[in-house]
Amino acid sequence: MIRAASTSGRRGRPRKIASPDDLLAAALRVFSEKGFAAARLDDVAREAGVSKAALYLYFESKQAIFEALVRSAVLPNVERFERLVTEWRGSAADLLKNVVRAIAGIVVQSELAAFPKLIIAEASNFPDLARFYRGAVVERVLGVLASIIRRGVETGEFRPTDPNLAARLVIAPMLFTALWKTCFARYDEKPFDPAPLLELHVDTLLRGLA
Repeated sequence: MIRAASTSGRRGRPRKIASPDDLLAAALRVFSEKGFAAARLDDVAREAGVSKAALYLYFESKQAIFEALVRSAVLPNVERFERLVTEWRGSAADLLKNVVRAIAGIVVQSELAAFPKLIIAEASNFPDLARFYRGAVVERVLGVLASIIRRGVETGEFRPTDPNLAARLVIAPMLFTALWKTCFARYDEKPFDPAPLLELHVDTLLRGLA
């Protein structure tokens, strides 16, 4: 069991006790604001209200923090989608609709929309980071979507199509929405509500596959 870190401030007064989850939440805020390259471990420690030494009790580097963030915040959602596909007994169209809406909900409502921007911005400078995220997240999500589309094609519910190419088409509008939310939304004269766009995407997608 991991125990929360405790450090002492001046005159022996204890500083804030931070759990790994506290540190990861602080790291996500710092990475989202500064980007991965510009963020420093000092920034993360300051955001979490702990010493840098307390941070090193759990994480040896920025990449270790990033990978822990992915494992704790992103992968549980990917695993949920994989279980849903395995256990689903209804139509492929309803399954695809549920998964796409779930992914869209994450993009619209949570801080996890910051990950695509981080990866795109840092991929050339931190290829290990990009390879890790591609293997841990991107390939698995595309695999989930391709398996649903393949199931629909095999049952005659969807027209014959390449499931792997179609999976990339499924994810493209959600990637656009995540990038808009994290890069451009602050400059909108009129707030952009991505929810209707993503509902239109679901409708257009299912009509195109039918």
